[in-house]
Amino acid sequence: MFYLLYLYYADIAQEYPLLHLIQYQTVRVALAMATAMIVAVAMGSRFINWIRAKQGRGQPIREDGPVSHLSKVGTPTMGGLMILAGIGVAVFLWGDLTNPYIWIVSGVTAAFGVLGFIDDYAKVTKQTSAGLTSKQKLAAQAVVAVIAGILTVVWMTYSPTSPGLETSIAFPFLKAVLLNIGWFYVAFAAFTIIGFSNAVNLTDGLDGLAIVPVMMAAGAFGIISYLVGNFVFAEYLQVHHVPGSGELAIFCAAMIGGGMGFLWYNAPPAKIFMGDTGSLALGGALGSIAVATKHELVLGIVGGLFVVEAASVMIQVGYFKLTGKRIFLMAPIHHHFEKMGWPESTVVIRFWIVAAMLALLGLATLKLR
Repeated sequence: MFYLLYLYYADIAQEYPLLHLIQYQTVRVALAMATAMIVAVAMGSRFINWIRAKQGRGQPIREDGPVSHLSKVGTPTMGGLMILAGIGVAVFLWGDLTNPYIWIVSGVTAAFGVLGFIDDYAKVTKQTSAGLTSKQKLAAQAVVAVIAGILTVVWMTYSPTSPGLETSIAFPFLKAVLLNIGWFYVAFAAFTIIGFSNAVNLTDGLDGLAIVPVMMAAGAFGIISYLVGNFVFAEYLQVHHVPGSGELAIFCAAMIGGGMGFLWYNAPPAKIFMGDTGSLALGGALGSIAVATKHELVLGIVGGLFVVEAASVMIQVGYFKLTGKRIFLMAPIHHHFEKMGWPESTVVIRFWIVAAMLALLGLATLKLR
């Protein structure tokens, strides 16, 4: 069907030469970003009013959290639906729907979005900050992530990539260095997707804190996708060429556009929260894009802020179980700084600065080899 649509478009393009511009990825990147932003902003107030009426008291606020958060009571959640709607429309209009990577990343994003929606729904209906159990979420994420890992490996096996690249781990700052772990790579890919999904989820605790670093990471991986997918640029930069991965730049642009549209309403004081609907989906999307472009370890640099947030929780829990004491005043670490007396806006903006520096450092790995 998509091939027939392509032929139909080719015939129209002959009559209207301006449409030839749409063939260029850079043009479609701009169009995807604009489309996703317009969709998210257009949903805006009507969606927020509708979901507030449905949710009543909104997202439950942690009772042991900072006192300043009590003013957020009644704010609706599931704002991630605005972002996902923008991404979906933009990718459908401007993405190459014959590209397997687009479908794999979209599938992970949609599945994690559904899982996050179920979790948010449970929280809202039960009016508790605990939705699905961690075991339930991890089990569902594992199934989706393993399938995505297998599909990525299978597709790379039958595409014109370097031999063994499909089951290998590439290392930043080192050229032509690959660690081939065979089919154990599927477990590594799943760990990357699940780990980053939950890391973004843990970071989403303050107004605008998660969405801007997600947009920065998406911007970095949009560039990485474009360069890795282009043989000439990949050869020049001495990175591994992954044919077809350049199309993921469209998806990354849609993430940025949808994020900007959502931030319009999530900027302090937030009118709506992203919820697990958005955070799990966006984290999963970034993880699967990193797997598709063979830059899994670079994701740990680009998204270093999310890694630190997740690590702070694991350290806090582990240390408490061993000693009965806490290292941080509260975890994730952004709450630690709030407990220290930093205003919420100060924490958010300083974390944005750190995220921007890490995104630039991640991009630097493309040249420093």
